[in-house]
Amino acid sequence: MKNIAIFASGSGSNAENIANYFNESQDVRISLIVCNKADAYVFERAKKLGIPSKLVTKADMADEKAVMALLDEYKIDFIVLAGYLLLVPKYLVEAYPRAIVNIHPALIPLHCGKGMYGDRVHEDVIRCGDKESGITIHYVNEFFDNGDIIFQAKCPVCPGDDAHAVATKVHALEYAHFPHVIAETIAKM
Repeated sequence: MKNIAIFASGSGSNAENIANYFNESQDVRISLIVCNKADAYVFERAKKLGIPSKLVTKADMADEKAVMALLDEYKIDFIVLAGYLLLVPKYLVEAYPRAIVNIHPALIPLHCGKGMYGDRVHEDVIRCGDKESGITIHYVNEFFDNGDIIFQAKCPVCPGDDAHAVATKVHALEYAHFPHVIAETIAKM
């Protein structure tokens, strides 16, 4: 059994989708949800799903011993970033080599890096006149959106689409692909 920690910063819709996907898995368990914002809705989702959750602020992430002790307590084997907006510290990347994955709401290397998240990404796609967008699932290293790409899926950006329309298409790709790509990635460990 592989134990996953999901790191999130917001509402947690992807976290819930992932948890539901693995709900009856014999191989993977969502053992912990970590969030850096005390008022994030992901805590409500975790409670409804019966998954332990912990607040770990940006300042808390600087305490390597405390963070590693938390992950050890839950016997975490793999970390999934699902809307997590903080840079993962180097010590965590080193402790979990090729065992931390992220999803980015665009086709890396486009529209990525520090400050490129959520609606900012979709607005940039529209501003640049891109004909397609999509998702990129990648391994995490110590830089924003820079790890090796595991999977990409595309969707069209149609004339007249605004950032909200692009976001809707991208979210559909996230929900459809992120859980099974996680499962496939873990199976290769």
